[in-house]
Amino acid sequence: MKKTRTVPRVIVTDKLRSYKAAHREVMPFVEHRSHKGLNNRAENSHQPTRQRERAMKGFRSVGAAQRFLSAFSGISPHFRPRRHLMTATEHRTEMINRFTIWDQITGATGQLTAA
Repeated sequence: MKKTRTVPRVIVTDKLRSYKAAHREVMPFVEHRSHKGLNNRAENSHQPTRQRERAMKGFRSVGAAQRFLSAFSGISPHFRPRRHLMTATEHRTEMINRFTIWDQITGATGQLTAA
């Protein structure tokens, strides 16, 4: 919180009792809400930010993750069509077309993989 140089409006924690003492010592003027459901990250896991956060777990630094994700965010939608709007046959055809385009752009069609 020191790096952001801003004072939060509310601090939300779970029911661990030691948080209350730490709150009184560190930020006594900020509202503290202690409730088991308010800080439930599992319920937020479907949001795009959380999905990107999950992808960042394997990186050594936030900068490395950001560099990868900024490039990946332009490529990712190419391989994730809106599946719920099409039938299985349409999806298969669409993915074949998209992978063909990808192979042409990257030049992967002439390369053999070492297996």
